[in-house]
Amino acid sequence: LPTIFYLFSRRNPLKYYYNMLPALATAFGTSSSAATMPVTLKCVEEKNDIDPRISRFVIPVGATINMDGGALYEALACLFVAQVKGVSLNFGQVVVTVLTATLASIGAAGIPSAGLFTMVMVLNAVGLPIDMISVLITVDWFLDRFRTCTNVMGDALGCAIVQEMCTKELEEMDHENELLAAEGAAEVLLDKRGDLETDSL
Repeated sequence: LPTIFYLFSRRNPLKYYYNMLPALATAFGTSSSAATMPVTLKCVEEKNDIDPRISRFVIPVGATINMDGGALYEALACLFVAQVKGVSLNFGQVVVTVLTATLASIGAAGIPSAGLFTMVMVLNAVGLPIDMISVLITVDWFLDRFRTCTNVMGDALGCAIVQEMCTKELEEMDHENELLAAEGAAEVLLDKRGDLETDSL
């Protein structure tokens, strides 16, 4: 993601990350991308100069469906369970694991430990025992914090990339708004002038 961010925006990813520290700290503390959303919006708009028209669309959508940290975790957790049980997954099962983990993460809620519920679906997809979730529960509360940080940072980087892709459209919208404002001001002046002429008569 930082490489894609740099290629699109030509901005320093480290500075962008530094400006997002309050949001990352909140994400780590709450384990919820939904609860972190107000802080994320404040960081991207005030510190990273993202247009509010972009951020207020991308961040809520990202907090709902952009669970890249959850997708990575569920795929790796599935491979971990397979190794613990001594099950060798073939190429087809690995592909099914990746696809199922991705789809399951999209459907996961932005609340703490939501990935545990979708893990059942991922394990079922490749025929692994569901009872191994009890092993994952012991560390999930801690890993969930890092997953949330990954999700929040992915949303923030997505804002910058979308803004770079929509720069021309945003400039055209600003120009149109300026023209409309100028036309509105001219109409108001004409109305006032007409009223004054009427009063004078």
